[in-house]
Amino acid sequence: MSYGLNNLLKKILPKGLFYRALIIVAAPVVLLQITISVVFFDSIWIKANKGMTRSLVSEVKTLFDAYKAEESKDVNFLTNLYKKNFDFVINIKKGEKIPKVKSDRRFSPMDRALRREMKPIFGNDYWFDTVTYIELVDLRIQSENEVIQVFFPKSKIAPSSVRIFVLWITLPSIILILIAILFLRNQTRPIVKLSKAAERFGRGERVDDLRPSGASEIRKATIEFDKMMKRINKHLNQRSEMLSGISHDLRTPLTRLKLQLAMTDKKDTARKMAADIDEMEKMLNDYLQYAKSQSEEDYVTIDINNLVGDIMKNYEESKYDLTFDSKISIQGKKNLVRRSISNIIENGLSYGSKIFIELKKSVSSAIIIIEDNGPGIPKKEYENVFKPFYRIDKSRSLNRSGVGLGLSIAQDIIKSHGGNIVLSESKHKGLAVKIFLPF
Repeated sequence: MSYGLNNLLKKILPKGLFYRALIIVAAPVVLLQITISVVFFDSIWIKANKGMTRSLVSEVKTLFDAYKAEESKDVNFLTNLYKKNFDFVINIKKGEKIPKVKSDRRFSPMDRALRREMKPIFGNDYWFDTVTYIELVDLRIQSENEVIQVFFPKSKIAPSSVRIFVLWITLPSIILILIAILFLRNQTRPIVKLSKAAERFGRGERVDDLRPSGASEIRKATIEFDKMMKRINKHLNQRSEMLSGISHDLRTPLTRLKLQLAMTDKKDTARKMAADIDEMEKMLNDYLQYAKSQSEEDYVTIDINNLVGDIMKNYEESKYDLTFDSKISIQGKKNLVRRSISNIIENGLSYGSKIFIELKKSVSSAIIIIEDNGPGIPKKEYENVFKPFYRIDKSRSLNRSGVGLGLSIAQDIIKSHGGNIVLSESKHKGLAVKIFLPF
């Protein structure tokens, strides 16, 4: 039972730290004010309202009895006396009846108290209205052939201190909550900045604007994150420099081998060895491109529709079918995203006669679906094909003229942008590649 309650609370309660902290601060204040209001309303306001209403009804009953008494037929003297001493305005309406339509409010404390005190004394021979006039109550009592109409201030049955109490109990609560919101926002802002910096760094962006701020614990976490970020960047730079050196050192002997083969007399052997050297150069270039996929390129706004359209200009229109329903834009490294999509497109055209590209978007990401009509890939190989240099020795390899880095590089680029790539069977009997890139 407690497990189900915890799950329910997790679904109902907000996920953000700011709103959770606000609830922790505001909830006790609100509960305290509600408790005080209920206690005041029940023990003070209702009792005061009941006593005032009972006193007023007694005055009205005295008026009614005095009017009916034989010795009190001087109506003007009676009405003037009550107007002077009790602030009543009294009208005697001969030959009229009280309205049949009830105008009292069922859930109004004022109306309920007045109805409760009038009922035992006058039965059903009364009618009152507390809505028509802002400051007055219209009370009518049925006599034999006339109606005694009494106007009296609402303050006689409703304590005026209620409004002051509601004001002073509500206004400080609102002020306290506003102050809490101001301080909580200042305290949670450094955490939000740190989380955004970690997200940007995880996508491969450069983070140069991170400054420690906030509480000491948050400052310490920010400083340690900055140190870790610098160590990782230093490692990546050292790797890039090392790979550049390897590239330079390997290209030189390969170039000398090509020159020596060009001058040899054994043309058949030279041709075969040249093919092997070309294969070595391609393997070297693909490996260097794979290792350098996280480059220093800055993030920009990428129009996916235009990007895919530019890529497809390099292919004949008969070899592809491109469809999209709306404009899609994301933030990312344009050249890397272009390369990942190009790798998948070239892979599809290597094993199929036509590819089918569909661009669409969900609530939080752009979706690029690339399908081909080739032989496809067995489902058990879906995870393996993303491994560097892995090749399928069956109906399909990742690239007949390559070294098995096309999908590896594409996956590395897409995941560095916070996205995902999924393989499935195409409805055209080939391979379907779905790319998800967040906005």
